[in-house]
Amino acid sequence: MPSFTRAGLRLHYEQWGARADPPVLLIHGLSCQIIHWPPRLIELLAAAGHRIIALDNRDIGLSSKVDAPAPRVAEIVANLADLSIHPPAYTLSDMAGDAVALLDHLGQAGAHVVGLSMGGMIAQTLAIEHPQRCFSLTSIMSSTGNPDLPPPKPEAFAAFIADRPEDRGQAIAQYQQGWRILAGPHYDSLAEGLARFSEQAVDRGFDNAGFARQLLAIRHAPDRRKALAQVQAPALVIHGAADPLVPPAAGEDTAKALPNAKLKVFDKMGHDLPEPLVPEIAQAVIDHVKQSATRR
Repeated sequence: MPSFTRAGLRLHYEQWGARADPPVLLIHGLSCQIIHWPPRLIELLAAAGHRIIALDNRDIGLSSKVDAPAPRVAEIVANLADLSIHPPAYTLSDMAGDAVALLDHLGQAGAHVVGLSMGGMIAQTLAIEHPQRCFSLTSIMSSTGNPDLPPPKPEAFAAFIADRPEDRGQAIAQYQQGWRILAGPHYDSLAEGLARFSEQAVDRGFDNAGFARQLLAIRHAPDRRKALAQVQAPALVIHGAADPLVPPAAGEDTAKALPNAKLKVFDKMGHDLPEPLVPEIAQAVIDHVKQSATRR
């Protein structure tokens, strides 16, 4: 299995397409693994002439779990008003550094960076802190960290932050139900969204402590709007109008913060990647990458 080492962690990655093609780096969200990228999305991006690179973030999937204490997610939620109670084991900057280290490992000057949800936050951080490595930025269903944005819907937040049961069957069922809530009312995630991968995700490498540590990295991240205003990379912001977890206002706020951004809203998309929308999402990324310069 392909992997590289950074800061004592072994980080797993996979790639598709020809090495000579323009690289597209995929960074997924909180508790999500490489397998949560729909195969059809990867196929379409690769068929359009791109080298696709994806990694399991630290603390999830086949990548190393961080050796640091972690509170239960319920404890984090109970103390949201006082971040000092649960300091983070690492930051979004550290996770952006993991992605840059992957590019170094592969001998890539940079990439067209695509991040989803927490991955969008990591991608934004990469564009801020390593601008020369980011040929273009695509931020999907993500946020700037603006504290004044509307909150998630209560049922979505509850589904999102629930600790997974130790029992495998119960964990899979909870994972599936959580994605079905996040997907919103228009698509059944279990039939055509990311809930399809729940069984594989639980077996492959879900970890409650890792989930908590990733959540703390998000909670301790600063408001990125001022820094994003300095990002010169062409940016595409994709958001769902039916997203119950990261409200559409967050996508609008992200596009407003970036000086060279376009916003594309999918009316029926929630916090999910439903199969019927994958071709249009892929085409939006393909068009964006083609319009952005690739440096060798």
